[in-house]
Amino acid sequence: MSTYVYGITTRSHPALPEGLGGVGDPPRPVRVLEEGELAAVVSDAPEELRPKRRELLAHQNVLAETGATGCVLPMRFGSVAPDDGKVTDVLAERASHYEERLRALDGKVEYNLKASHVEETVLHQVLADNPELRALAEANRLAGGGSHEQRLQLGEMIAAAVQEREVQDAAAAQEALTPLAAATSPGPGSAGWLANVSFLVERDSVAGFLEKVEELRAASPHLEISVNGPLPPYSFVDPAPAGPADTDG
Repeated sequence: MSTYVYGITTRSHPALPEGLGGVGDPPRPVRVLEEGELAAVVSDAPEELRPKRRELLAHQNVLAETGATGCVLPMRFGSVAPDDGKVTDVLAERASHYEERLRALDGKVEYNLKASHVEETVLHQVLADNPELRALAEANRLAGGGSHEQRLQLGEMIAAAVQEREVQDAAAAQEALTPLAAATSPGPGSAGWLANVSFLVERDSVAGFLEKVEELRAASPHLEISVNGPLPPYSFVDPAPAGPADTDG
């Protein structure tokens, strides 16, 4: 039977709670594979694993239980090895890498920040900051909306100004929070967000980090800011002991 891998930790990591269940229906019992100074938190893998909510929550719960008592390098959902032997082989092959990452990430958690524009507020700001745009918008208004070409020109100029503002606001948000983080990692781009950044934060610094987020919100009413955390440090580790399972559908 193939082996599902939740995360990698040290051999000296405190024991997991008895009866901890992982993915699968019924939940597969979670166990630990040891190799040298390292250990992998695993279970048997279900034959047909899909990223359904119940399975995702089970994966997250195992990592939360493991991370509550020490550092763990989290695997992405769906990481499956052919068998236990392959997992311990990779632990041995990449021992120096995993041990370095465990030292670097010990005592730290991840917070992910996403920010988007409040459209109406930003449009008002763009017009207020740009006399040329204001003059063109007023001329179009007095002309009953202006010609098609004039409306097109105004729309293109506003879109360019908003895009420039997105770049500025993304940089400002990251700049405000970076001094409070041990590291940052940009997330994948999306049309829905002007900023998507993960911050690696010392547990002892979390209160100050979140306080700075609230200051940023108060100072930026044109931004809609969401923060998710604390999370296992997914964005700051590259465990990859095995290829992911087929999670299509």
